[in-house]
Amino acid sequence: MRILIVEDDVSVSHWISSKLHASGHTCKLVDNGEDALKLIKEEVFDVILLDRIIPKIDGIQLLGLLAKESHPPVLILSANDQTSDRIEGLRAGADDYLGKPFDFAELLLRLERLYCRTKQVASSNFIKIKDMIINLELHEVTRDGHRVDLTNKEFKLLYVLAEHPGQTVTRSMLLEKAWGYHFDPQTNVLDVHLSKLRNKLDGGSKNPIIRTIRSVGYVLG
Repeated sequence: MRILIVEDDVSVSHWISSKLHASGHTCKLVDNGEDALKLIKEEVFDVILLDRIIPKIDGIQLLGLLAKESHPPVLILSANDQTSDRIEGLRAGADDYLGKPFDFAELLLRLERLYCRTKQVASSNFIKIKDMIINLELHEVTRDGHRVDLTNKEFKLLYVLAEHPGQTVTRSMLLEKAWGYHFDPQTNVLDVHLSKLRNKLDGGSKNPIIRTIRSVGYVLG
């Protein structure tokens, strides 16, 4: 999982981050709601871990701003743990609520369940984006009715992009998903594979389906 931790207590956020890293996950840390909102719009995360009492935009206000946008599931982690606090957080749009102090094993389980819930296989094995159709079962791709032959790695990269249509998927996330967490981020292997994928999907089309966001990543759709 790629997790955004929104927590203004540095000792807490770094402790959680180190434990999640040890469990095989990656994290990004911010200490205020304003920076969190900016990151959620710019990058792709699997789950958001959100404290209620944070500077600039508090947790409840942030959920209100996210209500009309596509965003990852949110788990509120807060010392405000009365029944009324939980109800307010869940009504505001949180997917789960855990009080402080907490047990890390329970936190990890809740995060993993949120992630799995959003990644459950849909009844359809197809993803349609513009004039492109991805058959997840057969690993086949067509664009404008024409079959596009992809290697396994190219298909994997396309699938990662297709999970987040219209959103910027960072280079680091593509490397993590397609090659693993310990892959050298300085390598140009991603550029090589993305170039081949784009050529196969776009060819000479005036309507490219993959766009580059300079110095950040790529957008599909």
